[in-house]
Amino acid sequence: MTSVLMPRVSPNWLRLREAADAAARSAELVARVRERFAGADRLVIHDLGCGTGAAARWLAPQLPARQHWIMWDRDADLLGAAMSGKPAGVTGATRQRDIGTLSAADLAGADLVTASALIDILTVAEIDAMAAACAGAGVPALITLSVVGRVELSPADPFDAEVAAAFNAHQRRIVGGRALLGPDAVAALDDAFGRHGMTTTLRPSPWELGADDKDLVTPWFRDWLAAAVEHVPALGKPADGYARRRLAEIAEGRLAVTVHHVDLLAMP
Repeated sequence: MTSVLMPRVSPNWLRLREAADAAARSAELVARVRERFAGADRLVIHDLGCGTGAAARWLAPQLPARQHWIMWDRDADLLGAAMSGKPAGVTGATRQRDIGTLSAADLAGADLVTASALIDILTVAEIDAMAAACAGAGVPALITLSVVGRVELSPADPFDAEVAAAFNAHQRRIVGGRALLGPDAVAALDDAFGRHGMTTTLRPSPWELGADDKDLVTPWFRDWLAAAVEHVPALGKPADGYARRRLAEIAEGRLAVTVHHVDLLAMP
């Protein structure tokens, strides 16, 4: 997988979404992971596409035992932030590379693999490689906050559905010959884990955003609409008025947004 073809994630965006992510992730699936490792003395956890290390900050305090996190990302700046921001008492190491060619050998010695808000930018082949690597290494995987193509805004607007459809099409675009899965990634990963002999459990993990979340809702809405218009330029003119209406509602605390995600736990 060629990193120049992958979008760079803004550290500021990751900071803005961290609290919403933590609130959305499935507590039930974490409880299952915790039960599996009850009594463990030390855990080695690989975090794929770690960003600034939010998954470690969220998950590490909920797991028993000493922990060593191996942070994977293609962005050196994000890896630096992840290491400097890791929880107290947790040791860490970094691997600067993409994950499209992940293999079981890469996960040798791992107890758990995690990833958050990642798989929508992968292809079918890359998804299969991830599942095959986890299965080959015999390691569970907790894959959280994967988008499923459903967004609800309240109050509703007649233009919502057109924007949502265009955004979903944008997520499924072809980039440098790579057909991104977008909202189809959860189903593809679930299927891949099954084909490789792992058992999966899926649980919803929606963002539920309202008047207290303006700092997140505003950039989320702008990016959501911009991606839709980029993919369907004909939406550009009507999108101007739509943006004014929606941004005013956000500023006044009158817009509620639900962005649906799914968490997936795969067990050998």
